[in-house]
Amino acid sequence: MKKFRKKQIWRVIIGLFALLLVINLGATLYFYQIACVRNNQQIGQVKSSSPNYSLVQKFDKLSKSTESIKNDGLKLDAWYVPAEHKTNNTVIVVHGFRQDKSAMRQYGQLFHELGYNVLMPDNRGAGQSEGKFITFGYHDKFDVIAWANYLTDKNPESQISLYGLSMGASTVMMASSEKSLPSSVKNIIEDCGYTNAWDEITYQAKESYNIPPFPLVYSVSLESKLRQGWFFQEASATKALTKDKLPILLIHGSNDTYVPTSMVYKNYKAVKKGTPKELLVIKGAAHAKSFETNPELYRQTISKFMKAYNP
Repeated sequence: MKKFRKKQIWRVIIGLFALLLVINLGATLYFYQIACVRNNQQIGQVKSSSPNYSLVQKFDKLSKSTESIKNDGLKLDAWYVPAEHKTNNTVIVVHGFRQDKSAMRQYGQLFHELGYNVLMPDNRGAGQSEGKFITFGYHDKFDVIAWANYLTDKNPESQISLYGLSMGASTVMMASSEKSLPSSVKNIIEDCGYTNAWDEITYQAKESYNIPPFPLVYSVSLESKLRQGWFFQEASATKALTKDKLPILLIHGSNDTYVPTSMVYKNYKAVKKGTPKELLVIKGAAHAKSFETNPELYRQTISKFMKAYNP
């Protein structure tokens, strides 16, 4: 009788364990789909009520060409907008999560008004670029480097700035320390970038779904490794900044609850000793709203930084 009860107990335990595994597998696939698989949803487009909407309207009237490159077997697409007056200075403007280049038009117009050529790529897995997955900067950083090489090949006198917003901000930070980054890249500007994909995804799991990291985020990270070749911890801006030698301007909103403001201080602290660095925290700005919240301070700070570090 006792043996029978023990068998029954073990069957229940094994059954519950199997059920939990099935539930976790289903949840893993669901959240991996949300976080890492292309679906062409668009977030963060500038609304007509925005104080910066006039910049979007101006940008839409600019003459622009469509450029394309191949990298890592993928065809990548970008807009190129020449400066009003001929210059060797170009800004590569990198968009964020679930966006494409069209979401960056206000920033494209900003840099155009500051006198720069502007290149605005679609990240892999977004817009007109190929790719099935969102890689949180891990693979995207090499695409940014490929675009920098493309510009340099076309004009060996190019002097390039990398600008990124949100996921794009973390992407340009990750690119900053890569040995393959051409010497034509002179500085980095990041706005509301995260420390690493693991920190951001665990934060979102807790804030949006009240889910602890274990076991689900670990499982989703493993799924990323199996499908794309990287764990979430490996997409790290903070780690890259410890080796960064390029001048960097870090921008964040004080009221950012999507990529918490605390992350910008960690990234600022991580910048390699001796590397020129500046920090701008816009009071009252939510995620990716620093430019809209205080456009004059935003513009002045960027202009001053670029004049200092993009001769």
